[in-house]
Amino acid sequence: MTSKAKNQDQQNKSTAQAEIPSDEAVIHFLRGKPGFFNDHPELFKVMVPPSRWSGDPILDMQKFMLERLREETQDLRDSATDLLTTTRANMMVQTRTHAAALALLGATGLENLGQVIRFDLPLLLDVDAAAICFEDGQVPTGEESGGHIGWLQPGRVDEILGGTGEEVRLIGKTAEESEIFGETSGLVCSVAMARLRCRPDAPGGLFALGARREDSFHPSQSSELLAFLARVLENCVERWLTARP
Repeated sequence: MTSKAKNQDQQNKSTAQAEIPSDEAVIHFLRGKPGFFNDHPELFKVMVPPSRWSGDPILDMQKFMLERLREETQDLRDSATDLLTTTRANMMVQTRTHAAALALLGATGLENLGQVIRFDLPLLLDVDAAAICFEDGQVPTGEESGGHIGWLQPGRVDEILGGTGEEVRLIGKTAEESEIFGETSGLVCSVAMARLRCRPDAPGGLFALGARREDSFHPSQSSELLAFLARVLENCVERWLTARP
């Protein structure tokens, strides 16, 4: 290599070194611009993190911190996924409940109300059976209701629900509930039930939903929507009882 070429190479190296700021200059610059990396996040891809400590007696804190951050990030993602899934499921249940309430309110009489409960509610609520029963009394259970409203022995509602103060009961696993669901009882392995109090002079009643899959209903579930449908049903029955001649 000629002396001229050597001189040129040395000049290039000197120029390149002169263009690279010192550590102090970089630190001073970053302190003056704390938001620099927010504006240029692509630089993180080329940055080299501190090297791991070497030597058995020394703990690698960087490794622990990174693992902890990864775990926390994954936990946040899982929590967000669970929240979205639960929210969508709750919205679906609410939508189904509102559709069922509208169907009950649209009934044109006791017979039609019994048909809506028996045939429409299972489809609307995605269950396998639905029934309404009353203890033997003034509520029609024969031809006037089309045979779709069942009857129970006096005092049976309290026994089924587990006491006079109980309003709802959810059972994860049950045998055939033939006295409640009649001919569809063979499909039922899990039950949700709510008390009906239509008016003071009316006998005790029961509204029930049944599912063929065990634990479709269980005691830890929320029962507000079931109670809501029971209140809607009470008003429907009371309306048609009042309309009877």
